Amino acid sequence: MRTQSRSKSRRVLAATAAGTLITSLLAACSGAGGSSSSDGESINVLMVNNPQMVDLQKLTADHFTKDTGIKVNFTVLPENDVRDKISQDFSNQAGQYDVATLSNYEIPIYAKNDWLHDLDSYVADDKAFDQGDILKPMQEALTAADGKLYGEPFYGESSFLMYRKDVLTTHGLTMPANPTWEQVADLASKVDAAESDMKGICLRGLPGWGEVIAPLTTVVNTFGGTWFDKDWQAQLDSPEFKKATQFYVDLVRKHGEAGAAQSGYAECLNNMTQGKTAMWYDATAGAGSLEAADSPVKGKIGYVPAPVEETKSSGWLYTWAWGIQKASKNADNAWKFISWASSKDYEKLVGENIGWSSVPAGKRSSTYDIPEYRKDAAAFADVTRDAISSAQPENPGVQPRPAPGIQFVDIPEFTDLGTKVSQEISSAIAGKQSVDSALQKSQTLAEEVSKQYEGS
Repeated sequence: MRTQSRSKSRRVLAATAAGTLITSLLAACSGAGGSSSSDGESINVLMVNNPQMVDLQKLTADHFTKDTGIKVNFTVLPENDVRDKISQDFSNQAGQYDVATLSNYEIPIYAKNDWLHDLDSYVADDKAFDQGDILKPMQEALTAADGKLYGEPFYGESSFLMYRKDVLTTHGLTMPANPTWEQVADLASKVDAAESDMKGICLRGLPGWGEVIAPLTTVVNTFGGTWFDKDWQAQLDSPEFKKATQFYVDLVRKHGEAGAAQSGYAECLNNMTQGKTAMWYDATAGAGSLEAADSPVKGKIGYVPAPVEETKSSGWLYTWAWGIQKASKNADNAWKFISWASSKDYEKLVGENIGWSSVPAGKRSSTYDIPEYRKDAAAFADVTRDAISSAQPENPGVQPRPAPGIQFVDIPEFTDLGTKVSQEISSAIAGKQSVDSALQKSQTLAEEVSKQYEGS
């Protein structure tokens, strides 16, 4: 059930998103072009170039197309480029792409602006898809304020702490089952002091609303802070926001990876895989790579829930999901593709043809009952499922919020605001300015956004 504050914020989105999303979500459109308008026996799919999507591209012709006769024309781009291209095509309702990968950030906004087909009728008719098997937080995250479903998850993730079990054991250290951030900082300090060629922890410092801002915001939440209070007053200069940010910056500067201000998910994954860091707080999706057959740290990693301070949990919630453009002339075929790509059978196909650790998990309850998957993902499967299940986008902190979101604020302006704030935070991580200075500038930026929502 949607809260009143969310309903109000969604009404504001209706008025602002059409213009703001183009300017803030869409910077410069780049990348490969798609096919011309699709005909009745083909569909055009625009998707991010993540490994799971690349696997999908490889499997589609020999399985989906062979079985249905529907050809799929893929356009595959890096994350920033694909977001730009999707926002341009869908906001203009150009209809060039029938299906696109959208996250739980975009889908409620796109749905409010009538850019997406709702999927309720397809779900009702397609019993084999088994919508009830979709993890509840994922389904809720892809349901708009009107109560209709607008996306199906391809895979989902939360965040947790990954750590080298062997390294901690060597130095007589113990990771708590549910660590606090202060405990993590203490462990990072001790490992950093004991290991000459290994840092205590890796944390994102790379600018970007989806890079440093994602983990930092979860820390802010559990330290008692928030970007905006329930009345849309900006809170980036509040004591709680300052304490959390100072903690994060100090931790990564003192005990984090070299070049932290330019390190994102990919860099931290590489550091963890190569044994350059003892801990890593990031997306649960990283575990699949750490436990891959060719990973040098396979079997050496432990996984515990995202560290907390004032909240019971702090893991984020994210999914790359499929959405059908409202202007698509091939919505029925588009649904056939989505129902295949997000199905139980597709997960089995990936497991048998590519490997069970590569299964796009985090979306279905049944995935965690597959014996082969549980065997390959034994180290992290249950922790991942529990992290997703405990995520609370509507209530991620200690105070009421004017809009949902854990690692983001689900308003169109957040892409621009988050990116600008991230640049200030990254500068502080690089030692170019103080946290106070970074947050003073960030507060001014956030206040400009506040003005658009006050009184809503």
